[in-house]
Amino acid sequence: MSSNRVAALSGEDIGRIIQMAWEDRTAFDTITTQFGVSEAEVIQLMRKGMQRSSFELWRRRVSGRKTKHLALRQDGIVRFKSSDQKGY
Repeated sequence: MSSNRVAALSGEDIGRIIQMAWEDRTAFDTITTQFGVSEAEVIQLMRKGMQRSSFELWRRRVSGRKTKHLALRQDGIVRFKSSDQKGY
């Protein structure tokens, strides 16, 4: 993990990254675009910021999931959030 990039993040940013990573429809590429951290760095943040059992549950859930990897998504899906979310 690049300690410089992660060390520059505020606690609020780290919390938001963990929240976005936990969401099934937020792609790792979106997190990289917004915060400049790679998928591997997100995984390390999740490992450090969660209980072991929660981390393992999350890893099983997102491994290979099409919605977490833009390259695996269908071409027509280009949004960052679900269409049923509020606009704020």
